[in-house]
Amino acid sequence: MMNKSTLTLLSSLVILFAGFSFTPIKADELATLRYGEPIDQQARPSPIPKVIDEDTRSKRNYPMQPPLIPHDTRGYQVDLAVNKCMSCHARKRVEESQAPMISVTHYMDREGNFLAEISPRRYFCNQCHVTQTDSRITVENEFEDMDELLRARTNADSGN
Repeated sequence: MMNKSTLTLLSSLVILFAGFSFTPIKADELATLRYGEPIDQQARPSPIPKVIDEDTRSKRNYPMQPPLIPHDTRGYQVDLAVNKCMSCHARKRVEESQAPMISVTHYMDREGNFLAEISPRRYFCNQCHVTQTDSRITVENEFEDMDELLRARTNADSGN
């Protein structure tokens, strides 16, 4: 059986040689969203994107996608005491505001029981819903919405 000093020496050698086996990544080869700005310098922040404030509903790209918020929500208070969104979208306020009522699923608990008020797990709207902005794409993607996929499948099935 090894004594304590031999074990310590072997552990130290393993750590020492492991440190030499890693090649550091050069800063200019590291992919970031800093757009070439060195890590030790503060980049000038991008302007805050303009909110698309048209009050028109946007197309949803997939089933069960939470709707986008079609208006500015800057300054809306949403905390444990107040939810500004409910001043228009609550079941009791939609006739007056003409805003769409939130889904009935927001009035259900985990077990599917209906509640008199909005469910605590659906209370903070910005967990799922986002304000639509006129901003540039930061990460390229090849997303195809559901209609495009179904159209391509139908065309393939019919031989077009």
